[in-house]
Amino acid sequence: MNGMHVDTLVERMGIEILEASAERVVGTMPVEGNTQPYGLLHGGASCVLAETLGSVGSALHAGPGRIAVGIEINATHHRSATSGLVTGVATRLHGGRTVAAYEIVITDEQGRRVCTSRLTCMLRDA
Repeated sequence: MNGMHVDTLVERMGIEILEASAERVVGTMPVEGNTQPYGLLHGGASCVLAETLGSVGSALHAGPGRIAVGIEINATHHRSATSGLVTGVATRLHGGRTVAAYEIVITDEQGRRVCTSRLTCMLRDA
């Protein structure tokens, strides 16, 4: 799975997929290198992690010969992270033939919620 992301934003941000199924996708991302000028994890970086995990789940749900395209994402940033890794867990909320939706919870190394996101993907033939 990680080999698919060579020379992409996913690789540049240091995102690693640890577990992947249509129901649940887990991945990590380092805080270092993904911060804003104050040294805090950039909110956009959290969105990239969330969209990556939800898109992987959506693509797995869509199945062979189909693709998933993100059409809506939202994020609530609960607390900052300044070091270490953050972990995202994407859980499928809805899996239909044309749309899949995932909730993505991002936590810090102490298990504290950093961000909650929701991603909706359109599923279509490749």
